[in-house]
Amino acid sequence: MEELSLFMVVLLALVIPIFMARFKVTNVPTAVAEIIVGIIMGTSGFSLIKIGHDLTFLSNLGVVILMFLSGMEIDFELLSKKNNPKGRSQSGKVVDPLHTATIAFIGVAVMSLVLAYFLKLIGLFSAVPLALIIFMTIALGVVIATLKEKDILGRPIGQTILLTAVMGEVIPLLCLTLYASLNEGNPSQLWLIILLFAAAIFLLKRFRQPYIWFQKINKATTQLDIRLAFFLIFALATLAERVGAENILGAFLAGMVMKLLEPSEATKDKLTSIGYGFFIPIFFLVTGVKLNIRTLFAQPKALMLLPVLVICFFIAKLPVLLTYMRKFDKRNAFAGGFLTATTITIVLPTLQVARKINAITATQSDAFILAAVIVCIISPVIFNSSFKLRPEDRIKERVIMIGANTFTLPIIHDLHDNWYSVRVFTNSQENYDTYHSKADIELIKDLDQATLEAEGAFDGDIFVAASHDDQLNYQLGIMAKKAGIDRVIVRLSQPNAQTVKELDQEGISVFNFTNVRSSLMRALIESPAVYQILTDTKNVLYSVVVTNTSYTGRHLMDWEFIDQMTVSRIRRDGEWISPHGTTVIEPGDELVFSGEFETADKIRRILGKQ
Repeated sequence: MEELSLFMVVLLALVIPIFMARFKVTNVPTAVAEIIVGIIMGTSGFSLIKIGHDLTFLSNLGVVILMFLSGMEIDFELLSKKNNPKGRSQSGKVVDPLHTATIAFIGVAVMSLVLAYFLKLIGLFSAVPLALIIFMTIALGVVIATLKEKDILGRPIGQTILLTAVMGEVIPLLCLTLYASLNEGNPSQLWLIILLFAAAIFLLKRFRQPYIWFQKINKATTQLDIRLAFFLIFALATLAERVGAENILGAFLAGMVMKLLEPSEATKDKLTSIGYGFFIPIFFLVTGVKLNIRTLFAQPKALMLLPVLVICFFIAKLPVLLTYMRKFDKRNAFAGGFLTATTITIVLPTLQVARKINAITATQSDAFILAAVIVCIISPVIFNSSFKLRPEDRIKERVIMIGANTFTLPIIHDLHDNWYSVRVFTNSQENYDTYHSKADIELIKDLDQATLEAEGAFDGDIFVAASHDDQLNYQLGIMAKKAGIDRVIVRLSQPNAQTVKELDQEGISVFNFTNVRSSLMRALIESPAVYQILTDTKNVLYSVVVTNTSYTGRHLMDWEFIDQMTVSRIRRDGEWISPHGTTVIEPGDELVFSGEFETADKIRRILGKQ
């Protein structure tokens, strides 16, 4: 019977996503669908699946891998000021995603505490710390999948929702570890948890260089990157249990370590395939199989708990909605607030730990799981039906330009507004008076480092020093590079070889009128078509680094929009290759292509998705 149950679970894991794709069920997360099917096939339904040793083992391994992949989902770059830029939302307000998300989550924590005490006050649930942890949780995996489908991960509201979800996964997980340690009667061992974090840091430093070497010698029959990932999982999960923490915390830390090792897209895809292709669906299905709704309905007090919990899950995220409404369009703030109510991926491991330490009854656990399932069905549906994105809400590359003159003014107007936001600074009162009516130009008293820093001139993605003074442009370029701006462009009217060499060594690009004019004239003589592409006002020439894995590992000719673009060159590993229909695109390839403005914009956005 156990072998048949295992076969049925694996079969259902295969059939459920096929069924959802066939009948276009897109608003319900696959995890929730798997739990619902598990309920139907398990204890609460037809009792066709019995939980044995093998299913229990695979389910436990599934939750560990789920937490590992959740750790890998955290984007640490978003937590830095440089990579967490302020953007202007569609409501016209300047948004700092990290600051907004922090305020929202603090509100969630306070509201969750109030609700936890409310449940105790009315006599429905007395474990206040456990209720607090559960109400704070946010399903990071579900949130990321939904944001990706809407193509808003790179926008102010998308980044804000993502950071809120990160906090809603990491902080409750740490609180759960402390709660479990205290309730298991080992408060004196709490300090040992520090050893777990120390071990994670040690493994990160120890394997950073070997991992680069692993990538070079990796082959299909060894898969060293995957072996390392599972070593990290079991090493930290085992250590977590030994120091009195939960193995899911160790697995989560292992995922964070793996993320910091900067694995390739291929490695991420393989780990995701292993997890979501086999182990994690078993965990969700087994969770549904174990859920006993009949017992829940047989107990009036437990049944009364269910609707109260559903309402509490939504009320707990009310501060998110109120915080978002101050920064974003009210309709999208409403949708984002509902999306953060999804809690299933962390609630299940939390309840599993609570059951293990006898902090919650089986019936109460079932009520929490069923409430989380209901919320996870409602929330994405409301988000997908309510959220409406406008082009102006996109985070653009911030261009800082020094110099207001006849050279910079046309560039300001010609840069595509969908992709770039431009700030122009000048210290010339005459130039400001001449051009400020034609463009948004800021007048500052000096162009020294202190003044530029105070005005935020180094708070950008691209810095262009384009005054008429070559020496000043050189100095500004060096300052910008030292301030941490990745792309710095310096305009030089009369460059000498030594200056160009010094700028090149600093990674600074040089723009020279003489070279550009001669190159354009040569193109007009040798290849008039190339000159026409460069000067065409109806079409555009773009370059894009392909990060969307839906289009990697495929032939160019298999792309559905290949007939709407002309691929000129492909840059791979620092070398240019000629494209053909059978060229297989790899992650990180830089494509140079042309097409009509609107079509090329759409293609660039699709290929550049993370």
